[in-house]
Amino acid sequence: VVKPGGECHWVHTGDSRLYHFRGGELVRRTKDQSFVQSLVDRGEMTEAEAEVSPRSNVLSSCLGTEDDPTLDAHRTPRLRVGDSLLACSDGLWHYFTTQELGMVLQTLPPRDASQFLVEKARSRAMGHGDNLSLAIVKIEPLVEHKTAPTEGAVAAR
Repeated sequence: VVKPGGECHWVHTGDSRLYHFRGGELVRRTKDQSFVQSLVDRGEMTEAEAEVSPRSNVLSSCLGTEDDPTLDAHRTPRLRVGDSLLACSDGLWHYFTTQELGMVLQTLPPRDASQFLVEKARSRAMGHGDNLSLAIVKIEPLVEHKTAPTEGAVAAR
């Protein structure tokens, strides 16, 4: 949820991720609720090892199970012009570095970024990828639109 003043709240579970970039730099990313993430947290596995682990899809919490999911709530006090939010499934984030995602979001409008990321993830998956979904929010400056006088109207002098 993004409030009118720029305050942003989100709730997360599972291994879909929400990234917050300021320009192309990562501000925050949700932490996966997975077996390999617990190994990383305990220092038993590196992030690089986790990315290629065959058990990376074993979740410790998610929606759609008999148990209630563990929910992680986050808050950003104020989004700024140039900030981007990317919510995506592992079928997308698995094929990109954080730096690549930040660069794409910084340089392309949301629609173009979405199209590029989907096409590149499919290409990198070489026909073996997981399901893929994403949403992008980019904070842009307000543009004031000056309305043209209606036909027959006389501008005040």
